[in-house]
Order: sequence, then structure tokens, then C-alpha cells
Amino acid sequence: MGSLSPALCLCLLGLASMAMASPPRRPLDVPFQTNYVPTWAGDHIKYINGGMEVQLSLDKYSGTGFQSKGSYLFGHFSMQIKLVPGDSAGTVTAFYLSSQNSEHDEIDFEFLGNRSGQPYIVQTNVFTGGKGDREQRIYLWFDPTKDYHSYSVLWNMYQIVFFVDDVPIRVFKNSRDLGVRFPFNQPMKIYSSLWNADDWATRGGLEKTDWSKAPFVASYRSFHVDGCEASAAAAFCATQGKRWWDQRDFQDLDGLQYRRLAWVRRQYTIYNYCSDRSRYPAMSPECRRDRDA
Repeated sequence: MGSLSPALCLCLLGLASMAMASPPRRPLDVPFQTNYVPTWAGDHIKYINGGMEVQLSLDKYSGTGFQSKGSYLFGHFSMQIKLVPGDSAGTVTAFYLSSQNSEHDEIDFEFLGNRSGQPYIVQTNVFTGGKGDREQRIYLWFDPTKDYHSYSVLWNMYQIVFFVDDVPIRVFKNSRDLGVRFPFNQPMKIYSSLWNADDWATRGGLEKTDWSKAPFVASYRSFHVDGCEASAAAAFCATQGKRWWDQRDFQDLDGLQYRRLAWVRRQYTIYNYCSDRSRYPAMSPECRRDRDA
């Protein structure tokens, strides 16, 4: 019997435990201007259909980026992105949350460009108290340049979960009881950017950006934000315990989600700091709790 396709494997996983799943609520399709503003190089952002879709472009003169109007303590944040097609080596498309001080918290998606025909790499990272170095890297089970796909973060007092099309690719549990800091009291803005990082992004910087292929374009839509909005100085969420994303169903992954996460780990993970014994001789406590090792 031949091997099953990635799409069929996901379908079978879903059918096996359909009743158990507690996926995030369906994101709303809202225009860019509802929740976001340009951060830099606004002339490199193109608005389509009244801002329901935007395109970020990178050329040899500049990249560009945008940020949320508000700051948030917990919530569910999602965008649909179609990544730079063709030869995108050296480029990085980023989607992340970050607070703004020297001991900042940060939750990162970074999409690392490739030479034509090579797969994109998705790198995730979590910073707490200014400390990161928690990188995980995966290949995707589809071509992210052919169509839009959803990339989401669920963040509450119990866990941070990274989703790709509702498939959890990473979970970072609150392990403060084990001495591991967890983002809980620093409001974060949401950011996205397209920029040149050919000193490290593709094969550790060996593959440089081919500017003859510029401009490089990444497309966005469905600028969904469902979070606890707070001032930049707020240290707690006024609606803690009252929003859908911090109810019991979202305090842990369910059985189906853990099986999907295991599938991603088994089939598509290419680097996990939790299993890098040369870099970290002792496994970090959160790794065992997150079942990511």
C-alpha cells in the first residue's frame, strides 16, 4: 500500500476524533484598516478591494511592515497569508506579537524564503522576559505560495498555541511553577513585516537575495483580532476568565490536537531546541510539559 498524502492524513485524523476537537472560533474577515496601520515604508503596501487584501513588497531599497492599533493581553490572533512565490531566498515574512521594553515578551512566526523548488521553512519562537532561544522549525505540508493559508496564535494564561490552518504546530505551556517565565502581564502589539535577512534566513546565510527577482510580494487578508485590549501600561486583563479563549476547552489541547501536533513533529519538524543536546545539555522544563521533545 502506498503512503497517504498529507491532506488525506489530516482528514483521517479529523474523522477519527471529530467530536473531541475544540478548534479556535472561526476568524472574521475584516479589512486591514479595522485593526492595523503601516509601521514603516507605507509606500510598499498595496491595498486591494478596500483593504480586504493587502500586498507587502520588498525591493533592494526597502521592505515594509504594519502593526496593530491596540495592545493585547491574551486572545486569538489570525491572518491569512500567501507567501512570496518563486525564488524568495534571503527574504523573511514575519507575523508576531511583541511587548516594548528591554525584557520584552514575544510570540513569533517567521517564514524563511527559499530557492525555487525548495520548501519554505516556518520558524517559531517564544521570548519571555527578554529571553528567546526557543526556536522550532518545520516544513509545511503544502505550498504556501499557491494560495492563502491561516496562521494563528492562541494565547491565554495556560498556554500559547501556534496553528497553521487549525493544525497545532507548537504549544508552549505556562510553566511558571517550574521556574519558567510565561507572558502574562505585558501587553503586546501584533506585527507583520517583509524584509531582507540574507545574512541568516536561507541555509544560514549561504543563499543570498537575488534582487533581479524583486519586487518580492507577500499577500494578506482576514485581519482577525479577538483579544483583551489594554493600554500599554496595563498589567492584567480586565475580562480575565470571561472570554471564549480562556475557558476550559482552551486551557489545553484536546486528544485530536495532540495527535495532529505529534504528526507535525514526526513528519515535518526539522529543528527543535528541546532536543538540541549540543546547545542545551539539559532539557528545559517546559519541553517535557509541552510534549514537544
